Amino acid sequence: MVLRVSLILCAALLLGGCANSGTGPVPPKTAGKVDLGRYQGAWHELARLPMFAQRACVQAEAHYRLRDDGGLDVLNRCRTAKDEWRESSGQAAPRKAGDTDKLWVRFDGWASGLGKGDYWVLYLDDDYRTALVGTPDHDYLWLLSRTPEVTPEVRAKLLDEAKRRGYAIDKLIWRAPDSAISSR
Repeated sequence: MVLRVSLILCAALLLGGCANSGTGPVPPKTAGKVDLGRYQGAWHELARLPMFAQRACVQAEAHYRLRDDGGLDVLNRCRTAKDEWRESSGQAAPRKAGDTDKLWVRFDGWASGLGKGDYWVLYLDDDYRTALVGTPDHDYLWLLSRTPEVTPEVRAKLLDEAKRRGYAIDKLIWRAPDSAISSR
């Protein structure tokens, strides 16, 4: 009897551990409800996981503006090493009404190859000064700040939050300093 109970418990633990087997990575924890009114405005990209559409970007920023329908207008700006700016506009909308931490984003312009993509707000500090945004498959991640630079403590906090959510922080591409950009 004891052996039978032990085998049943072991089988249950084994099956529980494989519950997501074959369905891909477990989606990361998000920030929860995001006040898009407070989220709007300018964000500087501190670092990102590699993305083809941003391959020429050494600095990037995003500008969000709240729309009457509850979504966001998006303007992404990319600065190249030759000090050229590229812009791409788009729209973001909650995937499901009321779930403001999980958005669909669609772009035009240089980033239009991205199509409609997941944009999950994974972490947001209480003051809406820093954020982590990523895709649920862990392929893409952006560390964002209202300022182009943050303290080492804030940087460490963002890296810790990203690592806890399963992102490959060792593959991050960091924002180039202004001094690394050549003017033509």
